[in-house]
Amino acid sequence: VQLQASGGGLVQAGGSLRLSCAVPGSIFVGNNMGWYRQAPGKQRELVAQITSGGSTFYRDSVKGRFTISRDNAKNTVYLQMNSLKPEDTAVYYCNAVVPAKWGHWGQGTLVTVSS
Repeated sequence: VQLQASGGGLVQAGGSLRLSCAVPGSIFVGNNMGWYRQAPGKQRELVAQITSGGSTFYRDSVKGRFTISRDNAKNTVYLQMNSLKPEDTAVYYCNAVVPAKWGHWGQGTLVTVSS
């Protein structure tokens, strides 16, 4: 069961991107979902999460700039990224927050922020 993230690209510092992730219902329904990222040479980190009820939590480094949302009718998770910085450059993935619920990570979507 693979999750498909899309919407990445090359953007200048200060710009915006909106990522989308189509999630199989077996993972999406009733589960907290998250956006993760992995920069070159670094471990994957959770940057934003949204509960099944819509509550959101963010890593300190993206607070006030990123917004996570979910469309329960479409089994889709979004990440609106504003005021992008070069340090946001990474491959972005979505998946469940609880490891026991993880689906296949897929290729993710590359976000490159130029200075």
